Amino acid sequence: MSRWWTETVAALGDVVPLPLAALILLAVALLVALGWYFFPAWIPRRLPRLSLPRWRRPRLPRFRLPRLRLPRFRRRARRPRTDPPPVRLPAPRLPEPAAAGLGTADRLAAEGRYAEAVRERLREMVRLLVVRHVVEPRPGLTVVELTEAAARTRPQVRPTLHAAGAIFSDLWYAQRPATAEHDRRMRELATDLSRELTGEEPR
Repeated sequence: MSRWWTETVAALGDVVPLPLAALILLAVALLVALGWYFFPAWIPRRLPRLSLPRWRRPRLPRFRLPRLRLPRFRRRARRPRTDPPPVRLPAPRLPEPAAAGLGTADRLAAEGRYAEAVRERLREMVRLLVVRHVVEPRPGLTVVELTEAAARTRPQVRPTLHAAGAIFSDLWYAQRPATAEHDRRMRELATDLSRELTGEEPR
């Protein structure tokens, strides 16, 4: 160790004179002492930042695929199924005085008002059922209710009333054109009902 130090000092003395080396060591010692004494005042609070250039990624062109529009299938909303309104019977009324020996239904049929004649003949059938105490007079009675009520006491009148109610419904609710054939058929049904109830044909 001592030999290495001796050789190092001798080699340094050949390059730098010994007084100059001593002066340099003294100056270094003085700087270290001043730095130690005034620490940390001589250190800057904010060190300079090294700003490196930022690498920006090159922008590539965007390729957008065309949108495929498929046809939309809309489900149709189902309409609520409504039952047809019940067929109301015309209210029976008192018999009117006949004009020239004709009843109201016959007079309407003679004028070509067959739908009104059919309605009047159905009124006469209802009035006959009420007079014979087959059904009770009740406002707002439907054809189906009339047929069921009359068939409880007189089962034989069911087909006649059902056929008469079908003709009345077709003309007044289905709005089908009335013809003389409808009036003729209704007159036959009124005759059949009178015969079934009384055993005699109406005059």
